[in-house]
Amino acid sequence: MKKAEIHTARGVMHVDFFEDDAPATVSNFVKLAREGFYDGLAFHRVIPGFVIQGGCPYSKDPGDPRTGTGGPGYTIRCELTGANQYHDRGVLSMAHAGRDTGGSQFFICRNRANTRHLDRQHTCFGKVTEGLDVIDLIQQGDRIDKIVILGE
Repeated sequence: MKKAEIHTARGVMHVDFFEDDAPATVSNFVKLAREGFYDGLAFHRVIPGFVIQGGCPYSKDPGDPRTGTGGPGYTIRCELTGANQYHDRGVLSMAHAGRDTGGSQFFICRNRANTRHLDRQHTCFGKVTEGLDVIDLIQQGDRIDKIVILGE
């Protein structure tokens, strides 16, 4: 089973992936992380009681007006039929601008109450199992130092 560590200045979030429910999404995230794509990117969208979002390559430059609109140069299909497709506290999910338009941007849910409307609309592909407190500490502009993939 693949796992990850998302390292930030506020702490480390340990992630278990939903490989059975979202294999293509997990594979895409793992590939990008291993390539260093996420290193230095900001959490560019932080909404208290809702989500923290990162993965936009334009967020490396704090003044880039395109922040929040970028991706890896390709899109992936949504995977919405698996058993773990519900947005709970700590769940990692793919951000998109419409069905099948995700690529690199992802968000982490801060709670279930304000994210249940996202169920089966965005692909859930993992969950923070340790370091849940870090989710609440992240502020807009905080950076992902690195993402370390563990296993296989």
